Amino acid sequence: MPLTDTLYNFHWVREGEAARSSQAFFGGLEGLMTRHSLKAIVNLRGENSDLSWYRYERTVCERLGARHIDAQLDSRHLPTRAMLATLIEAFETAPRPFLMKCSGGHDRTAFACALYLVHRDGWAAMAAAKAQFDPRYGHKPKAGQYWLKPFLAFADEDAAGQPLATWVREVYDPTALEHWLSARGLADSHKGIFDKPHRSPFQL
Repeated sequence: MPLTDTLYNFHWVREGEAARSSQAFFGGLEGLMTRHSLKAIVNLRGENSDLSWYRYERTVCERLGARHIDAQLDSRHLPTRAMLATLIEAFETAPRPFLMKCSGGHDRTAFACALYLVHRDGWAAMAAAKAQFDPRYGHKPKAGQYWLKPFLAFADEDAAGQPLATWVREVYDPTALEHWLSARGLADSHKGIFDKPHRSPFQL
């Protein structure tokens, strides 16, 4: 594996179709995308046009003729229906192969990759989806991030056999998720339902 792939925590979710990584800092994004023939980025950090990393990412995509898709997630706050619907739309419209990335590629990226596999292959893909949270990808949840993996069990139960996309667009309710987590002793596994972006003061 090239050193930059290791540096950027790059891994294929499905070879030649969907991949995952961290933010490609230090100017290595173009090389990463070219080496793996990536045609789109699904940016899980949301629109941040005032920050240099975001402008750089958009510029690289424009230069390569790749699509750049924003899909806001927050590892400590439960997603709204609109947030998940945007993510599902990204799965459906992103040219292949595409890259899913957040900051470290550990938490939001694991969550998105897990949902991608269920969206792609149905609920039978649960084992592969859960494997996206493997510590080898760097997923070691901190306070407020322990809801991420259990979300899969909630979704499976609440969807009752419906396709993930249908459930997200027509049924999913973050309040129901909040109650489900509380009933299982996970009330402190998150910081509430998403309200507005929470950005690190160290972002550039």
